[in-house]
Amino acid sequence: MPLRVLVRGGGDLGSGVVMRLHQAGFWVLVTELEKPLVVRRKVAFAEAIYAGVTHVEEILAQRVATAEEARECFLRGDVPVMVDPEAKARFWFKPHVLVDARLTKKGSDLPHPAAPLVIGIGPGFVAGQDCHVVIESMRGHTLGRLYWEGSTEPDTGIPESVGGYDAQRVLRAPVAGVLTACVEIGDLVKQGQPIATINGHKVLAPFDGVVRGLVADGLYVTQGMKIGDVDPRQNPKYCYLVSDKSLAIGGAALTAILSVSTLRSVLYSDDWA
Repeated sequence: MPLRVLVRGGGDLGSGVVMRLHQAGFWVLVTELEKPLVVRRKVAFAEAIYAGVTHVEEILAQRVATAEEARECFLRGDVPVMVDPEAKARFWFKPHVLVDARLTKKGSDLPHPAAPLVIGIGPGFVAGQDCHVVIESMRGHTLGRLYWEGSTEPDTGIPESVGGYDAQRVLRAPVAGVLTACVEIGDLVKQGQPIATINGHKVLAPFDGVVRGLVADGLYVTQGMKIGDVDPRQNPKYCYLVSDKSLAIGGAALTAILSVSTLRSVLYSDDWA
């Protein structure tokens, strides 16, 4: 029986973790919201919630509803994704590792420890308090570092710079309401071109670029919520590739798992319910 990992959050960063661990031969179950708020949907396993089936690069993910459906998905070599915001699947899946990749910046909402190894990603987590180890998610020399004590760098609230643009490249909802998309992820847009509308309010491209991310059409959004991302590099290929940051965090999660000697005793157990 392969090592079992439950990843909470199938967004772009969580999907980097899923990709690395799936490629390492682990059984990885993804849990998500009923309506995921993911922006970079072309590289997010969470998209399976909307589409039923999706690909992140060469890996296929399928929406499932039961333990048996998840098991069948594993046996096919795919990634099961299920609606389970409270991660109740941990009671039947009995993961050896639980990775919280939701990026809520609030730490865990589960009793600790919820698994033999609990990994938190980004600010809000405190190693030894609500997880065993925290992974740094901020770009720079500390990206992907493991903290077995304490926490990561605090959230700056400033998006990372891409092509000289930081906050400008992030699209936010001007009002609350239902989003209607005017373009698709991967489309090239010109400055001032409508990307979406929300209750009659247009969301315009801030500069010439490519739409790298956009939340699902028809999703209800709140005012100020991040709804999209425009990439000034104007290369649609980047929309379909897991980012270097996501892969770095995924590699860090794999290192954390392989460096924990206490997990050796559970690698050979079969607790499938």
